[in-house]
Amino acid sequence: MKFEVLETGKGAQTATMILKAGESSGPKENEHAQSEQVLFLQSGELHAEVGERTFTMKPGDAVIVGINVPHRFENRGSEDAVTFNVYSPPAY
Repeated sequence: MKFEVLETGKGAQTATMILKAGESSGPKENEHAQSEQVLFLQSGELHAEVGERTFTMKPGDAVIVGINVPHRFENRGSEDAVTFNVYSPPAY
């Protein structure tokens, strides 16, 4: 997994994440104690687990991960999954 913070402001932060085939964002316990996350899938496909929801994301899909909501994203496809993320307030 490649994760890179792009820019940080007072109220928001942007980042990119690239998951290669078979990679995931981490365990489902991965949560942001004080930030909401918006994840936009630019390319590839992701299996998403957000709270009790489980679904497949395709390019152009977006999801909001609430504060303290356990979540996990897994690339079960064959090409890189590239995301653009916004955290508010900044998480990293």
